[in-house]
Amino acid sequence: MKLYVGNLSFDITERTLRELFEPFGTVSEVKLIMDRETGQSRGFGFVTMGNVSEGNAAIKGLHGKDKGGRKLTVNEARPKDDRGGRPSPRPRR
Repeated sequence: MKLYVGNLSFDITERTLRELFEPFGTVSEVKLIMDRETGQSRGFGFVTMGNVSEGNAAIKGLHGKDKGGRKLTVNEARPKDDRGGRPSPRPRR
């Protein structure tokens, strides 16, 4: 189960993020989203848990919890095409 993790401290590392989720089950992947220009964290990332029950346990255990002075947002990640947003004004070539 892939989870979206938001409102992260900008100095968090992938290792720290993994350690935060490991008590809830198997963490198979951690991806911290970085700014292309500065190389710093953009304050969100994705964690893939071993199965749905572990993912749900992580959501229940971490959503709204304080980490580094910030309340975490943890929920099931949505596919890229399901995120909404504005449509492009003209088609790409």
